[in-house]
Formats: sequence, C-alpha cells, structure tokens
Amino acid sequence: MAITALLTKIFKPSINTGFWTQTSWAILRTVVGIMMIHNGLDKLADIESFSHAYVEVIGLPFPIFFSYLAALTEISAAPLLAIGLLTRPAALGLFSTMCVAIYHHILVAGLNLPYLELSAVYAACFLLFTVNGGGLFSSDALIVNWLDATALSQQDKQMMRLENAYQSESVEKAATQ
Repeated sequence: MAITALLTKIFKPSINTGFWTQTSWAILRTVVGIMMIHNGLDKLADIESFSHAYVEVIGLPFPIFFSYLAALTEISAAPLLAIGLLTRPAALGLFSTMCVAIYHHILVAGLNLPYLELSAVYAACFLLFTVNGGGLFSSDALIVNWLDATALSQQDKQMMRLENAYQSESVEKAATQ
C-alpha cells in the first residue's frame, strides 16, 4: 500500500484542467525532450574532447566518468521527458546537467548572456517539469490513473480523454432544443 502511495505521488501531475494549458505543457515537454537528445549524442560522439573542454575545466574529479554520466542522463532522460514517463525524475536529472552547464559557462565567460542563454532556458523548462510533473497528457497521468482510480478527479479524467469538448457541444445542443 505504501509503494502505491509513493508511486502515485511521483506520477501525479500538477492539475490545471484547461485544455489549452495541458496541450501547451505537452508540446513544451515534447519539444524540449526531443531537442535535448542531440546534446547527449554529441557528447558521446567525442567523449574525450567533451571531457577535456568542459568537465576538466570546472574541476570535477573523474572527468571521463562524469562526461559519460552527463551524456547518458541526456540520452535516457530526454526521451522519458518527451513522452511524459517518470517526468519528475527525468526532468531533475536534466535540470542538474543544465546547472553544471551554466556553472561551466560562468567560469569560462562570466555572466555573458549569449553563453548562458540556451542552458538557462533549458534549466528553467526542466525545473518547471521537475516541480509540476508532465501534465494530464502524459504517460505519468495514465499510470497514476491506473494505480489509483481516485487520484485524479472526474474532470481530469474527462480532459485526459478529451471529452470536455464533446460534452460542451452536446450540452449546448440540448439547451437550444
């Protein structure tokens, strides 16, 4: 029973049932997840060069290990974020890699916004999903509904099934007849 409660807490999204809000969250989650995959692939393509240029510069021990860790985090967590599965842990891992990237940019170029821009935007997006979860149009929401049928309200379940739009039309037709 305790494991179900813990899993429900991990998977349960922050609930704002507006269709357009949930749709925009799903689009943002998918776009930043897909766009982040290439960063991990680029790191793996030349791990020693990445390690020398980035990880050694900030003084982390075991630079090759941490280079692989960053690359594998981005390769595994970004697709999870895109589909909304284990959104909070995936986003936390990606947020952590972006915090290290921001630290690197500050060490190398100071508070130079063009260098910080992309890492900061990614970090803000990942922080948003770490705090709020994947939204109603995510795999997490489907799992939490399966784990605990009472975790989401009836309105949330209707939104997940996109029934609100159809019900409002049928209610309007019935009212005019």
